[in-house]
Amino acid sequence: MNEIKKAVVLSSGGLDSTTVLAMAADQGFEIYSLSFAYGQRHDFELKAAEKVAAAMGIKRHLIARVDLGSVGGSALTDNIAVPKSRSESTMAAEIPVTYVPARNTIFLSYALAWAEVLGAWDIFIGVNAVDYSGYPDCRPEYIQAFETMANLATKAAVEGRGRLRIHTPLIQMTKAQIIQAGTSLGVDYGITHSCYDPDPDGRACGCCDACILRKNGFAAAGIADPTPYVE
Repeated sequence: MNEIKKAVVLSSGGLDSTTVLAMAADQGFEIYSLSFAYGQRHDFELKAAEKVAAAMGIKRHLIARVDLGSVGGSALTDNIAVPKSRSESTMAAEIPVTYVPARNTIFLSYALAWAEVLGAWDIFIGVNAVDYSGYPDCRPEYIQAFETMANLATKAAVEGRGRLRIHTPLIQMTKAQIIQAGTSLGVDYGITHSCYDPDPDGRACGCCDACILRKNGFAAAGIADPTPYVE
């Protein structure tokens, strides 16, 4: 019998990570999804991640707790206003205040630890270097550097039992291409959450960077946007 391929997939409950979950499942991996309660200002994305895990029937969904709120320095974890109504060119011109210091490094490190315990050699993350908000930890060179580090830092890799791989299937895709790919795999984007600044009922604001990229992506893909917006 063929050995089961296990993969740890970072899952925020958002559009991109949910598409990556579907892609990893389509490649035949047994999925272990990993989400974080990291001190973000709302928990709607975690609720979405739980819905996604249930809908996709993944093997196990783990929510790890990391207190990045105590560090602060981001509009997602601190008392800093979320930017609104910005153009995509403006988003890409600078690193915005929604950047969470070292977030992907911390998240990938947790994923790496869990992968080693599970005996998994594959980690998936939905970073994107096309439709992204200027985050430095979404770039291909960052991912390559982390993969190199991972294979130097883990017992399993050093003992020669395998090589860890960080998969970034969305890294060169536009948001429209991501949505089209996910739709073809049966992703229900209606249960995902992307907004940085939702209302108390969880409805998306419609004008933060994440909402604008999401709305424009659905429009460009020619697919109806199922997101409940305040507007």
